[in-house]
Amino acid sequence: MNYLLIENLTKSYGEKLLFENITFGIDKGQKVALIARNGAGKSSLLNIINQKDLPDNGKVVFRKDIHIAYLPQNPELDENQTIVDVLFNTDNKFLLAIRRYEEALESIKKMDDTENRKMLEDAIHQVDVLNCWDYENKVKEILSRLQITDIYQTINTLSGGQRKKVALSKVLIEDADLLILDEPTNHLDITMIEWLEEYLSKQSLSILLVTHDRYFLNNVCTEVLELDNGKIYHYKGKYDYFLEKKADRETIERQEIEKAKNTYRKELDWMRRMPKARTTKSQSRIDSFYTLQEKATKRIDDKKVELSIKTERIGGKILEMYNVSKAYGDKKVLNDFTYTFKKGERIGVVGKNGIGKTTFLNMIIEKVMQDSGRIVKGQTISFGYYSQEGLETYEDKRVIEIVREIAEVVRLDGGKDLSASVFLNYFGFSNTLQYNYYSNLSGGEKRRLFLLMVLMQNPNFLILDEPTNDLDIFTLMMLEEFLLQYKGCLLLVSHDRSFMDNLVDHIFVFEENGVVKDYHSTYSEYTRKKLLKEKQLKAENKKEEKPLERIKNSSNKPSYKQKQEFELLEKEISELESEKEKIFDQLNAGNVEVSLLTQWSERIGEIIQLIDEKTNRWIELSEIME
Repeated sequence: MNYLLIENLTKSYGEKLLFENITFGIDKGQKVALIARNGAGKSSLLNIINQKDLPDNGKVVFRKDIHIAYLPQNPELDENQTIVDVLFNTDNKFLLAIRRYEEALESIKKMDDTENRKMLEDAIHQVDVLNCWDYENKVKEILSRLQITDIYQTINTLSGGQRKKVALSKVLIEDADLLILDEPTNHLDITMIEWLEEYLSKQSLSILLVTHDRYFLNNVCTEVLELDNGKIYHYKGKYDYFLEKKADRETIERQEIEKAKNTYRKELDWMRRMPKARTTKSQSRIDSFYTLQEKATKRIDDKKVELSIKTERIGGKILEMYNVSKAYGDKKVLNDFTYTFKKGERIGVVGKNGIGKTTFLNMIIEKVMQDSGRIVKGQTISFGYYSQEGLETYEDKRVIEIVREIAEVVRLDGGKDLSASVFLNYFGFSNTLQYNYYSNLSGGEKRRLFLLMVLMQNPNFLILDEPTNDLDIFTLMMLEEFLLQYKGCLLLVSHDRSFMDNLVDHIFVFEENGVVKDYHSTYSEYTRKKLLKEKQLKAENKKEEKPLERIKNSSNKPSYKQKQEFELLEKEISELESEKEKIFDQLNAGNVEVSLLTQWSERIGEIIQLIDEKTNRWIELSEIME
C-alpha cells in the first residue's frame, strides 16, 4: 500500500540544480533513511513533501486516508503558547480527551470546587468512553523519556534543545501513519536516543528519516535513499549495505567516466575538424557529443584525503586532577575526582543531559573553578575547546577572511602545507560559501566554522563538546578520519555512539551525585554489559516470583499449578474489571473530595495496566490448556 509517491520532481535555485526528475515512493511499514551531503537538497526535498515549498516540476501524492507528522530540523513554535497548547493542538479525539483530563486535574489542584469536580468527572468519563487510558500512558511515557516535566511552561522560556524535544514529543504522540523526521536525535542525550531508537523500531508505522547518527539509522531503517548529484539512488538494505553498494556504484561510474573520456577525446577532435555544412547525420553526432561531454566531465567527490595537522610539542606532564569536587547547591556535579591524563589519550565523556559533563570540561580550561581539589596543567599544553555556546560574531567579514586571520595555511605532519581555502573545502565549505558573509550563515554553518577554527589553531589537547551536530554523514566521516590522524590528547562529549566508538579508547561515565566511573571499553561494549547486568538482575528477581511450572512440561500438558494459576487469573481479571466499574460509578455520583478524585483516577490507570498484564498471561496459559 503506497503512502507517499514522489514523481519526476525537479527543484533549482537560480543556476543551482538541486535535483531533477527524481521519483520514489514509501509504502506502508517502510522505514527509509534519506542521505545526502549538506547543500545537496535534503531540506528542500522535505519542505516540498510537506508543502512548505513548491517544486519547479513534478508532483507529491499522499494516500488520502493517512495521517502524516513532520519534525523539521529547526521547529518553529508559537512563542506565546504553552507546551500543552503545542502538544494537544490537534483534531485527534483521544488527545483532546486526554488534554481535557489533564487540564481538569490541574484546575482541581488549584481550586477544589463543584465546577472543577464536575469538569474532572466529565473528563474521566470521556477518557473511559473512548478507552484511551493506554493512550494517556503512552503520552506520559514519551514526555517522561524526553524529560518534559512541566507542560504548562510557555515556549519562550525554553532553550533550543527543549523546543526540539517538545516538537518531537508532539510528532510521536499524534499516532501518525507516516513520520517524516529531520535530525530527530539532535539535542537528545544517549539514553534518550536509545529509547527513541527502540520505540521507532517497534512501531508499525512508515518513516522517512534524515539523520547523521549512523547507529540510529542502522537500527531503525531498513532502506536507504541517497540524493547525489541531483539523482536518487535506492538501496534495499541497512546503512552498512548502503556503504558497500555505494562504493560499488562509484567504482562502476568511475570506469564509465574513464571510458567516456577516451571516446570524448576522439569526438572532440572530430568536432574541431567538422565542416561547417551540417548534415542530419552530423547533427545527431553533435548532439551525442554534448551528452558524452557531460558524462566525461562528471566528478565523483569522495574527498578521501588523509589530513594530520601538526600539533605543538607535548611534554611529560599533561593534565592532573586531584580530589576535585564541584556542586551547585545540593546538586553534586563532581565528587572527589582524581585522574592523571596520559600522552595521546582519547577519552569519551557520557552521561544524561544536565548531569555535569560541560561543567567538567569548563573546569579543565579554568572557565569554571572547582570547589575543592587541584587541577594542574602541563606547561606545554595548548587547549583547543569546541563548545555549543559562546560563538563569536563576525558580522562584517567573509568566511575566508575570518579563517585567514587564524592562518593563511594549515601546517600538516610531514612538512606539507594546506591553504585555508582547501581546508575549508575539505569540511564542506564550497568556494561560494567561503566568500559568503558570516551574518548570512545558518546556525549549523556557524558552528561548523567554529569547529574548523579550533582545529586550525594546532592544539595538542582537543576538547570537543558535541561536535557532530549539524554535520551530514559524509562530513562526519571526514571529521572522524581527521581525528583518527590527530596525535594529541582528545576529550570528546558526543551523543553519536558510532563516532564515539571509532575514536575513543575508554569512557568517563557520569552518574548521579558526582560519581564518575572509568570504563576501558567502547560505549557500545559498556552499554551491552550494562543491559546484560540489568537483564540478569531482572531474571534473578523473577526467579522467586515465577514458578518453574510456567514452562511447558515435556508432555505439553498443563501442570496442576498452571491450572490453578489459570483459574486464579480469570478470577483476578474479573475482580479488577468490577473494581474499575465501581470507581467509575463513584466518580459519576458527584460530591467527591478532591484527594479521592485524584487517587481514583490514578488507580484506574493502575487497574488497566494490571488487566493487560494478567490478560497476556491468561492468553499464554490458555494455549497450554488446549
